[in-house]
Amino acid sequence: MSKSPRALARLISTGAAAAAFVVVPAFGASAHVRVVPESTAAGSWTALTFRVPTESETASTTGVAVELPTATPFLHVSARPVPGWSASVEEGDLPEPVEIDGTTITKAPLRVVWTATGDAAVAPGQFQEFAISAGPLPDAGAVVVLPADQTYSDGTVVRWADVPTGDDEPEHPAPVFEVTAADDSAHGAGAGEHGAATPDATAAPASSDPVARGLGAGALVLGAAAVMLAVTGRRRAAREER
Repeated sequence: MSKSPRALARLISTGAAAAAFVVVPAFGASAHVRVVPESTAAGSWTALTFRVPTESETASTTGVAVELPTATPFLHVSARPVPGWSASVEEGDLPEPVEIDGTTITKAPLRVVWTATGDAAVAPGQFQEFAISAGPLPDAGAVVVLPADQTYSDGTVVRWADVPTGDDEPEHPAPVFEVTAADDSAHGAGAGEHGAATPDATAAPASSDPVARGLGAGALVLGAAAVMLAVTGRRRAAREER
């Protein structure tokens, strides 16, 4: 027995929703502090967003401190305001002078610290995002490691600083990303201070996740199919009325 166009459209819509639901848990499988770079292109300025979940069942996250690279230092770092949190960028002497574009650098931003005030602490089962604008990124192939300390309301400090050495993920992996080849578009529209990409709280960033792109393409195809079915149904109904 054939289904009506309306029933088929409803079935397609339900299937798309079910597919989206199935893949959601995969994105939240690893509950640890991680960094999401807006750009990884060598030489670009980027927004780095640190996602910090509270894993404790009894204490809230009251502080986050991120260590910045010193072998390939950023020339400038600024923190995006987070309601209820104070933020400071600590600068200091580098362990050794570093040459960047012909200039010898002896001081650079070394650490970013966020501290909760009032009732802004991240409660158990919740997470918060902390973002900085930083750059320029080092040469392609460089691995940027950003160790982080997470402080809880009971005084516990969890250090996320382990760097994976094989296929297995360590217990407390450090936020890390690899720099990719230079991309001219990384210096284009949307550049803020010193060419840095500025986070936009109202605009969702384009996803580089192949699963997300696949879901987006699938949604477009399903939407087009639903429209075609609806049009076919109207034409058939018009012929029957004649």
